[in-house]
Amino acid sequence: MFPDFGLIAIVPILIFGFVGFMFLVAFGTIIFVIVKNVQKARALGHDPFTMETELTAKAIDSSLLSPAQTIESRLGELDGLRTRGIITEAEYTKARAEAISAG
Repeated sequence: MFPDFGLIAIVPILIFGFVGFMFLVAFGTIIFVIVKNVQKARALGHDPFTMETELTAKAIDSSLLSPAQTIESRLGELDGLRTRGIITEAEYTKARAEAISAG
């Protein structure tokens, strides 16, 4: 009734079976990693669904992304603070030296 193909008939089944198995392993690994990340975020007190937005907002609000103040503007700011009497002459001299050495 069925022709006898021998081992050749089993090869496609083995290939599809292996590909299917690898797909399930990859899918299972992805699910495992997602679940572990969600658990870790919750254990650290973060909402895993809004964590990216929180991090983005913190980065935008931080001073790390703001342009660096030029030496001229820092020295001008120090001059204004000294003129208004907010800092003493000694504080002015120290801050001026720090501003120049940092620049």
